[in-house]
Amino acid sequence: MANLTISVDDHVLQRARKRALERGTSVNAILNEYLEQYAGAGATASALEEFLGLAASIEAGSGPEGRTWTRDELYD
Repeated sequence: MANLTISVDDHVLQRARKRALERGTSVNAILNEYLEQYAGAGATASALEEFLGLAASIEAGSGPEGRTWTRDELYD
């Protein structure tokens, strides 16, 4: 994991530390979570990537000749 140095106004950092403490976390953890979401590496991006992988591996479809069933056949 890489280290990152940023400049933040002292008052902003004080308020951020207070809010993080109220949430039972740290400013570092909050920034990490935000950057994951910003970069698209969060849970949503992972779920989407998994879904697309599954969709690509499924061999379901209407076949090379197109649809071979009728609507009525689907209800039988």
